[in-house]
Amino acid sequence: MSKRFDVVALGELLIDFTEGGTSEQGNPMFEANPGGAPCNVLAMLRKLGKTCAFIGKVGNDMFGHQLRQVARDAGICMDALLMDDAVRTTLAFVKTDAHGDRDFSFYRNPGADMMLRKDELPLEIITGARIFHFGTLSMTHEDVREATKAAVLAAKGAGAIISFDPNLRPPLWDSLAEARAQIHWGLSQCDVLKIADNEIEFLTGTSDFTKGVEAITEQCPGIRLVNVTAGANGSYAFCQDKKVFVPSFLLGDTIETTGAGDTFCASVLNYILDHGLDRLTRDDLKQMLRFANAAAYLVTTKKGAIRSMPERAQVEAILNEH
Repeated sequence: MSKRFDVVALGELLIDFTEGGTSEQGNPMFEANPGGAPCNVLAMLRKLGKTCAFIGKVGNDMFGHQLRQVARDAGICMDALLMDDAVRTTLAFVKTDAHGDRDFSFYRNPGADMMLRKDELPLEIITGARIFHFGTLSMTHEDVREATKAAVLAAKGAGAIISFDPNLRPPLWDSLAEARAQIHWGLSQCDVLKIADNEIEFLTGTSDFTKGVEAITEQCPGIRLVNVTAGANGSYAFCQDKKVFVPSFLLGDTIETTGAGDTFCASVLNYILDHGLDRLTRDDLKQMLRFANAAAYLVTTKKGAIRSMPERAQVEAILNEH
């Protein structure tokens, strides 16, 4: 059965305020960059020619309207974006250190993305997806958690591939035990997992990626492909009995790392849409990771995410040159 969308994602859509120098008075200045991990993923997929839809909620305020327009400009279907009259759009202030790593301060108590309810889900969009993608920022509070789980189960029931990114943000959880429990639920449902090195250690207590992935897949044998991002060190793919590592592209000009993991994730999902999950060889996995690493590098050379996604030709130029 043909599907309306290649990828549908549910979750947060917010403003990332990234550092922009100082004013004449010496005050810090911030740039209001549209972001939110699930929509970042869709923005990159659109650059690669895939059809996408987003499900979520923003405030009926200046930032909410900005986000809706930017996502529409990126070619993402925003028919399922809801505007909340009572609760404002979530804001995140991002401080970047000399190495490009980030520290987040969230204004989300509450934020509009938390207010999505199960009865507001657009089931026709969810069941019309080839891949359904989600993370855990839409699982931090009861109502939006219920909506997220209902959406995942509806997509799964309609035959979609389920993609999951834990995207751990400790300040947004009441307890890390609750975060761990909800991440485990996501692991139990997904076919494709994108996970960062620190998240493996958080879940399994080991910094050994191979042992960590073995522990995760032993608990959740339904996961068919695990991709581990290790920052500047590179990335790994684990698929059946195959393990592949590809180093990062360390070419300089990195400004900040916002959106890098989402760009990587989108590139992987694009490869799956084109090649499937069932017969991936070691060469396939290497090709997939090289493209994803190159795309992730390029987004680090700009501020923000949704408006900073690279074109396919830019990624291919990196691959051809290196």
